[in-house]
Amino acid sequence: MDTSALLDAAEAFAGPFYAEAGRAYHTGAHVRALLDALAVRGVLTPALALAAWGHDMIYDPRAADNEARSAAVFGAWLAAQGAPADLQAEVRALILATRHTAPPTTRAEALFVDADLSVLGADAATFEAYNRAIRVEYAHVPEDVYRAGRAAVLRGFLNREQLYLTPEFAGLEPQARVNLSRALARLN
Repeated sequence: MDTSALLDAAEAFAGPFYAEAGRAYHTGAHVRALLDALAVRGVLTPALALAAWGHDMIYDPRAADNEARSAAVFGAWLAAQGAPADLQAEVRALILATRHTAPPTTRAEALFVDADLSVLGADAATFEAYNRAIRVEYAHVPEDVYRAGRAAVLRGFLNREQLYLTPEFAGLEPQARVNLSRALARLN
């Protein structure tokens, strides 16, 4: 299967996952925003595009292993499509990089993580829509518990020396810090 056909098939395969009930942010629109963020910067590759479709396929706000489960499901699908082993391995690594628990180890991972976090540096209205959508996805969490947990997540991002690791996304840093600080102030 050629790359273009594989990308079309990936969208068709992953699309229903992103349309599942209960999703407000981790939807097909998030995937398209990620793809657009990479494309407008001239860095979108087939591996990054595939990883975009695979990275949040499994999304359960109650679980801590969504990325690993997404990588497994999407990886099995890629294997069934006859994707080369090196492409499968790269896509898996890219998906797992979006756990945001360790620094990226390759430029592609850094670009992908930056693109995944690009919403943090969006204009205020887009950031607020994202913030509201995350709350919808965590509707099962009581307000006080949510506020404390969300504040810890936002503080974790704010405490980073750098939010964006690549020159392509570095320009988002000032706005991201403003957005995160505002959101954190509202939670406290």
